[in-house]
Amino acid sequence: MNTKGHCYPKFIILQSVYFKLRFSLSYRDVEEIMKMRGVQVDHATIQRWVYKFIPFIEAQMNKRKKEVGTSWSMDETYIKVKGEWCYLYRAVDKSGDTVDFLLTRGRQRMSAQSFLIKTIANNCKPDIMNIDKSGSNIRAIKVYNKRSFSKIAIRQCKYLNNIVEQDHRFIKWRIQNGLGFKSFESAKRTLSGIEVVTC
Repeated sequence: MNTKGHCYPKFIILQSVYFKLRFSLSYRDVEEIMKMRGVQVDHATIQRWVYKFIPFIEAQMNKRKKEVGTSWSMDETYIKVKGEWCYLYRAVDKSGDTVDFLLTRGRQRMSAQSFLIKTIANNCKPDIMNIDKSGSNIRAIKVYNKRSFSKIAIRQCKYLNNIVEQDHRFIKWRIQNGLGFKSFESAKRTLSGIEVVTC
């Protein structure tokens, strides 16, 4: 992590970014917390730090990510970006650990399929996929099974899929104090940071 050219030492930057990602705080809240710790830093500067250094933090955390289980729950939820609804696809394993996520601008089979391919490539191939009644998710898994000669079992059970739906609420609670995402890339990076810091 290269902090050359910044007016603050690396530990101050990382601490500010961590507070924003780990807790349900606005950038102004983090500014106040840092001020109480004797650090005068503007909330806009903290926002730039979050945007800039999340890829580094994500890369470091992924190196230490523990292996996920082979029974996943997959679902999508809504996130507003620049006044428009986007779709956040997420998967968690049986223990409730985040497997992966993907923010997309649309909700369709190709989005669900892209998420499935990305998630398996970054982790492993699940034995069972718990989903709701979403037709796009069903088609995505069936297409993946056919093209890769896989046998991922599809289990449609609302009770079993509650684990990922509860996790969605946790993510939304974490971002509710902000003023909203101003760009798709900013939303993608911030959500990525939240996922890796809390996993």
